[in-house]
Amino acid sequence: MVLSTNIHNRRMTQRLRIAAISAVRSSKLTLLFCCLTLFLFLILATQTPSFLGWEHENLSSPDYYDVSRKGYALLINTWKRNDLLKRSISHYTSCPGLDSIHIVWSEPNAPSESLKQFLNHVVQSKAINGRQIELKFDINKEDSLNNRFKEVKDLKLDAVFSIDDDIIFPCSSVELAFSVWRSAPDAMVGFVPRIHWVDQSKGNMKSRFVYGGWWSVWWMGRYSMVLSKAAFFHKKYLSLYTNKMPASLREYTTKNRNCEDIAMSFLVANVTGAPPIWVKGKINEIGSTGISSLGGHTEKRTECVNRFVAEFGRMPLVTTSVKAVDSRDTWFWWSIVYYL
Repeated sequence: MVLSTNIHNRRMTQRLRIAAISAVRSSKLTLLFCCLTLFLFLILATQTPSFLGWEHENLSSPDYYDVSRKGYALLINTWKRNDLLKRSISHYTSCPGLDSIHIVWSEPNAPSESLKQFLNHVVQSKAINGRQIELKFDINKEDSLNNRFKEVKDLKLDAVFSIDDDIIFPCSSVELAFSVWRSAPDAMVGFVPRIHWVDQSKGNMKSRFVYGGWWSVWWMGRYSMVLSKAAFFHKKYLSLYTNKMPASLREYTTKNRNCEDIAMSFLVANVTGAPPIWVKGKINEIGSTGISSLGGHTEKRTECVNRFVAEFGRMPLVTTSVKAVDSRDTWFWWSIVYYL
């Protein structure tokens, strides 16, 4: 009888212990879930503008950018699209790191007074907290794609952000790319990656290369160029492109109205012996389709690559798979996946 009572008591004790352990585990899971829910709420509350769209981002906070640091010059290429130019300038003047704007103007007629007045008004309206943005038209007598890389004599800062007038990136992405460039100022840092590879097709007896667009980058997970339509680079490359790069390359791009961006990628890679850096950014195309949508575009770019290899005497482009991202936008989701 005593033995039976002891066994009963032990069983009751064991059951209570199991129940207590289960309750503690349940409490821990509930607490973890509540913490995750609260943290997610805080993230959404502070990042709501980025979920709604890049246009509503407020990046003028001094916590985001130290105004004592050096900034960058915006070098924007345009051609008979004043409406797009106005939209682009209106957007980028909100970026905290912007110091000056240089508009590459290659049209036969000079910019109109109304255009100048509009852009100057936009720039002056963003002159807050003592920040003054310089605006200048770089007038060219001839129409050439090489104009976008002409040496700018009065650039005060080393960093150049080269951009086309028909694409817009959020200021947060631009500032991220600028910070990446500051860590590697000799590199070309941009948002639009491209790739090359050796042509291994049957019957190809010599080293020939193929140019690949975005889908090739996506498929291979590698790249060797970032296009100058949206990229940071050091101002010294403008001088090298204009004064040191073989004139035959500039003549080739002028004649074919293509590949000046590839020529700049070759130039930078030839100097650094290193790959460019691709930065993840959300692109907003505000213009119509360009020459990349025309038939035979990839084939023409392939010809450019092989022509430039012949001119440089070697293939300077270096392939990489590295991509720079803002960890503040990614780590939380990886943490959730990890814990779940």
